[in-house]
Amino acid sequence: MPRPFLLSQTDGRPIYLQLMEQIKQRIAVGDWPTREPIPSIRQLAAALQISVITVKRAYLELEREGVIVTQHGKGSVVAHTHDLGSRLYEEALAKHLGEAARLAALLGLSSREFQRRARDAAEHVAASATGVRR
Repeated sequence: MPRPFLLSQTDGRPIYLQLMEQIKQRIAVGDWPTREPIPSIRQLAAALQISVITVKRAYLELEREGVIVTQHGKGSVVAHTHDLGSRLYEEALAKHLGEAARLAALLGLSSREFQRRARDAAEHVAASATGVRR
């Protein structure tokens, strides 16, 4: 059973951006495979109880980014790009690192301290994945 979309009016970001992010996540993890049809704009708008215009904007942006391909009268499919999943993860990583760096600057952390904390976090994740305790 696919995960539901979680859209929030209190998120601070426009709904179409939240929708784009969650569609990219579904594609990156393989929930929506390459060349597979995705819900029509009208279907998704009705299912999520949001405006058709909002879904259309998300789809247009995703098409502009090369994530989906739309053929008039046939609908939209996940783009066939051999590295699409890894590209989406790279974009997410860059976004999160940028946000982490911004927070570190707000805290007054030096570049060296930020790097140390990032390394510690990465080591913690790696240890958790292998079941090794530090």
